[in-house]
Amino acid sequence: MGGFEGLETNGEVMKVACNNNNNKRSRIQGTTTCEIAVRVLALALSLSGAVILGVDKETKLVPIKVVDTLPPLFVSVSAKWHYLSAFIYFVVANALACSYAAVSTLVLLLANRGGGKSISGLTITILDVVMSGLLFSANGAAAAIGLMGYEGNSHVQWKKVCNVFDRFCHQGTAALIISVFGAVAFLLLVVLSVKRLQKNY
Repeated sequence: MGGFEGLETNGEVMKVACNNNNNKRSRIQGTTTCEIAVRVLALALSLSGAVILGVDKETKLVPIKVVDTLPPLFVSVSAKWHYLSAFIYFVVANALACSYAAVSTLVLLLANRGGGKSISGLTITILDVVMSGLLFSANGAAAAIGLMGYEGNSHVQWKKVCNVFDRFCHQGTAALIISVFGAVAFLLLVVLSVKRLQKNY
């Protein structure tokens, strides 16, 4: 009887251990699913920000007075995103973040399906931090130039241009807002990655 009781006790211990492993596996899978969803969101937001500003351009006829006694001359003037280095940085940063989000999402999906360990979680976390910082810096640069376009700068005699190229400025503002949400999504990925590393270690 003592031997049977020992077997029963060992069986219960094994059953509890299996249940704990199953619960742990479920928690890990849930975290991965949440992380993948946020990565897809970050991908969509950074892609939208890059595309919206990348196709932003506007052409207007601007009156220019040469002589006060003569009527003004109307000159065709264009505003395009690649005329400003801050906007180029913005588009490139969002394109890089979008590409990284696509690759990291694919890696996590393949690792989750295969059941094996994927690329180091620490590597993913570091890259998430880099992408978040890259987007925030690009957004800051674009916002500074955008504010200059809306307000101008009397100290250096830079006149505002958004009163002329209103559609260009509004589209750029929309791209900036979307990219800020994308940066926040990458910041949320950092939090999720840290939580995942804490569970694993």
